[in-house]
Amino acid sequence: MTCSYHCLGGAFCSVVCCLCWLNFTMGCCMAKGRNIEEEKLDFKGGNVHVITSKEDWDQKTEEAIKDGKIVVANFSASWCGPCRVIAPVYVEMSKTYPQFMFLTIDVDDLLLEDFSSSWDIRATPTFFFIKNGNQVDKLVGANKPELEKKVQAFADGS
Repeated sequence: MTCSYHCLGGAFCSVVCCLCWLNFTMGCCMAKGRNIEEEKLDFKGGNVHVITSKEDWDQKTEEAIKDGKIVVANFSASWCGPCRVIAPVYVEMSKTYPQFMFLTIDVDDLLLEDFSSSWDIRATPTFFFIKNGNQVDKLVGANKPELEKKVQAFADGS
């Protein structure tokens, strides 16, 4: 089985891309266009702002700069299994760390397609940490311990 979305499949898929690797090892490719649930990810119950336009992004990032908050931007996709797994963790973190601005962007949103590609997203989820409008860190994959570690480190330093 090979992945048809993020990479070339095979060994590359199982080593580099956590999304594809997880799906590859589970025997089910959840690549875009396959027969899977296309529901939006659920970020209700937390303080996660769903970005649906470039204007939303600009408004929220300017607000974060004004308020002295670090932005945690989650580039994900509704069809992505690991994105679905990490979403509740992201929601809980948004409640635990109100000093951050938690944003989520669906990479397949047609209105944001060019915007998402400008961030050079190679796999989903990809988390960017942005301070004063500048990227200060990045995490690729649904690695809960690493995401928690990075957020905690920024919380300790802010």
